[in-house]
Amino acid sequence: MNGGFRPTLDLWPIGNCQASALVDASGAVVWACIPRVDGDPVFCALMNGDNRDDGIWRVELEHQTAVSQRYERNTALLVTRLEAADGSAVEVRDFAPRFENAGRIYRPVALARTIRAVAGSPRLRMVITPMARYGAARAEFTYGSNHIRFLTHEYPMRLTTDAPVGSVLEQRWLRVENDLHFFLGPDEPFVGNIGMRVREMEAMTARYWKLWVRSLAIPLDWQEEVIRCAITLKLCQHEETGAIVAALTTSIPEAPHSERNWDYRYCWLRDSYYTVQALNRLGALDVLEKYLAYLRNIVDAAEGGNIQPLYSVMGESRLEEETAGALAGYRGMGPVRRGNAAYLQVQHDCYGQIVLPTAQAFFDRRLLRMAGEHDFAHLERVGERAWEMHDQPDAGLWEFRTRTEVHTYSALMCWAACDRLANVAEHLGRSERAELWRGRAERIREAIDARAWTGVEGEGHYKASFESDYLDASLLQMIELRFAAPDDARFAATFAAVERELRRGDHMLRYAKEDDFGAPETAFNVCTFWLIEALALTGRRAEAETLFRSILAHATPSGLLSEDLDYRTGELWGNFPQTYSLVGVINGAVLLSRPWREVR
Repeated sequence: MNGGFRPTLDLWPIGNCQASALVDASGAVVWACIPRVDGDPVFCALMNGDNRDDGIWRVELEHQTAVSQRYERNTALLVTRLEAADGSAVEVRDFAPRFENAGRIYRPVALARTIRAVAGSPRLRMVITPMARYGAARAEFTYGSNHIRFLTHEYPMRLTTDAPVGSVLEQRWLRVENDLHFFLGPDEPFVGNIGMRVREMEAMTARYWKLWVRSLAIPLDWQEEVIRCAITLKLCQHEETGAIVAALTTSIPEAPHSERNWDYRYCWLRDSYYTVQALNRLGALDVLEKYLAYLRNIVDAAEGGNIQPLYSVMGESRLEEETAGALAGYRGMGPVRRGNAAYLQVQHDCYGQIVLPTAQAFFDRRLLRMAGEHDFAHLERVGERAWEMHDQPDAGLWEFRTRTEVHTYSALMCWAACDRLANVAEHLGRSERAELWRGRAERIREAIDARAWTGVEGEGHYKASFESDYLDASLLQMIELRFAAPDDARFAATFAAVERELRRGDHMLRYAKEDDFGAPETAFNVCTFWLIEALALTGRRAEAETLFRSILAHATPSGLLSEDLDYRTGELWGNFPQTYSLVGVINGAVLLSRPWREVR
């Protein structure tokens, strides 16, 4: 127990689109779920309050005085340098193997570490204490001459190493005279020389990421920020199915002691839509293609075209919400939740968020599998639900738990679904279907104009719902969805009202009205990015760039953002890394960057 231990969101993700982990500012693995992102957190120190000895994989350098961290350029390989008072130092290199092997991508449920002396004669010890059943107990273990078997709850793991096993188990100090290698993977014999094989894996993994980054069409400005966000968004995809999770964590509160603690390790169709949209702007079609396959399976399994707002990474529909009582929570601010009751909610915007990314597959000739008539027939089932539900109450994109209304954003997404289906029908030469969908889109537009608008032209504004008179930041998405042009008088009036009511300095609330947990206390980072986009598109480009630079200054040393930000102190809150927020970085950079022709 160490009462001085205080978890923060200064975290560095590593992963391979199957396994993932978060490394803290000391170089310790403090969060990793096995065998998938929504599995049992065998390393859960991030959620252990001030107890840093359970659920951690930590390297301690004797008489340590300094630590520094960086990613290898254009990769997901993390390098942590620990320095001691006598000038000695070690380098800890962390990664999850990912590379092409035998015609397919090798991405095991595994983490690899190399410890290398880089100065003097460093002495260190290792603490590795994986847990079982959401922190209920330390995993039992057995060991041999070169390995330790951890009997974790869902997926037994084996640590293979060329370090003295007894020293690792007993946390004894030892001098680092040769490189030490560690491979924590499936409970099966490790084939080959551990040192040589881990070094080979590292080199091939680095090459994979560098080639992937090289394929991106990035903007001229903010290249490092965009590349880091793109890599991290890819790490949020569960490649086996194509699902994209909203974040790698659960239950980091949106604000201190707010109990707004939610499990984000699932695939929200809304968040995934924004993710593939941003990565598509960079040309990362591999993520889009795999996600479209996931969507096709979701649509095929939907009864009567009814779609949930979220699913597990394996496409499971039941995500019952429970509390993990053995974990104290982030900084002791429980509860820690597993599962998310939002799967039971009705959220009608999800129909648009299926149609919009899928529509690209009918037009984009780069795709390995383009969509055709059969896909259109399936997609029309989703469109029918959008048409049926566009004026029906739902929980909305902010997932209110105790009330329903006809939310304007949901109606906008239903409009977009019908509008894009009309585009697809025209492309396929189905003029009668194009006319049907275009007519439905127009009738939804008329309903939004009639029921969501309040006041007179130029002085009123669109409302967040058809029934209430409050505002929310999602109204700024009207121009992104092409419902309104940037110079539209009604949008301009709505933008002014939203900015007046929800802007807090350089940041934006999602809404100011009290919800199930009271009034929001923190800014929602993606809403700040929506503000930046709206400013740029309505002619206030200089102000947009100032705000963009301001929010980038709040990123962690790893270059990433969480879901929320305390607009008074600047501290990050909410689950991490949040795909919404990383999408905002990419979209903002693409929108505000100078064109490449200026330097050619």
